[in-house]
Amino acid sequence: MAGNEGKRLRVTQIASPIGRPGDQRKTLIGLRLNRINRTREHKDTPEIRGMIRKVAHLIKVEEV
Repeated sequence: MAGNEGKRLRVTQIASPIGRPGDQRKTLIGLRLNRINRTREHKDTPEIRGMIRKVAHLIKVEEV
């Protein structure tokens, strides 16, 4: 993991979890997102990448 030390990801919710499985809603909450257009920054870790993959259709991700 030497290549992404200190990297950050800006995650923005772009779609609603209404009508989606409960685990996707919980994943958004885990990413501290619960409203459309809310943005949070997270460290680039394998755990965060996995969460992002699970709800990729509901969010936008940018490297900071």
